[in-house]
Amino acid sequence: MYATERQDAIAAALQSAGRVSVADLAEHFDVTTETVRRDLDALETAGVLRRVHGGAVPAGRSSVVELSVAEREGQHGSAKTAIARAAMHLVPATFTGSIALDAGTTCAAVAAELVRWEPATPGATLTVVTNSVPIAATLQHSEHVELHLLGGRVRGVTSAAVGTATVQQIGALRPDIAFVGTNGLSAGFGLSTPDEYEAAVKGAYVLAARRSVVLADAAKHGVEALMRFARLDEVDTLVTDQEPPADLAGALTDADVEVVVA
Repeated sequence: MYATERQDAIAAALQSAGRVSVADLAEHFDVTTETVRRDLDALETAGVLRRVHGGAVPAGRSSVVELSVAEREGQHGSAKTAIARAAMHLVPATFTGSIALDAGTTCAAVAAELVRWEPATPGATLTVVTNSVPIAATLQHSEHVELHLLGGRVRGVTSAAVGTATVQQIGALRPDIAFVGTNGLSAGFGLSTPDEYEAAVKGAYVLAARRSVVLADAAKHGVEALMRFARLDEVDTLVTDQEPPADLAGALTDADVEVVVA
């Protein structure tokens, strides 16, 4: 295979997976890691990708770039649906507790599943707390959901309430389960997001819940955004759509995080 063909294949893999690693590419193409690094250097020069430790991510991805909810709705849709359905196994029909739902499109997929949730006991309800305006709109007419919408300043990018008031409200709660989204999930940095206000809310959910469940598709694996909101050992469960890479899988095991692959 010529270098240009290999580089085209690397670019395609990056577009599909959201991240590539030097070791995996070297094994896949049966070339040395030095050859792969030269390919990545050439693709970075061409503006296709950005080099990170151990591999590369798309050029548009940086620690401070944050897409709006509308821009993210069409990304990895099938993965998010699969994650949401796997997450719903934690909320069986016999569940009688409370749930906190973070903002974001993967949590919104969970909300869509909650609309169809029915209790085992007729007339029973499920208490749901959220800081997301779109999620509240999804759940507001659900017969079996008692909805609580947190207040605060609503960020246009995420359509979520954030700020000191929001964090204080979460701190006064003890939900049985908190479903939390993330922009990044890495072995060394933990869970992260670009914005400090979103990070404060997500961190508050993790601390408040009896069981904190992180929802992250494979494109988030190995990614590090600017603001860390939790260490791996501060969360209980990860629900994702693909097995994490070896370094992340090892770190999750060491942190005693349950991994559920949808």
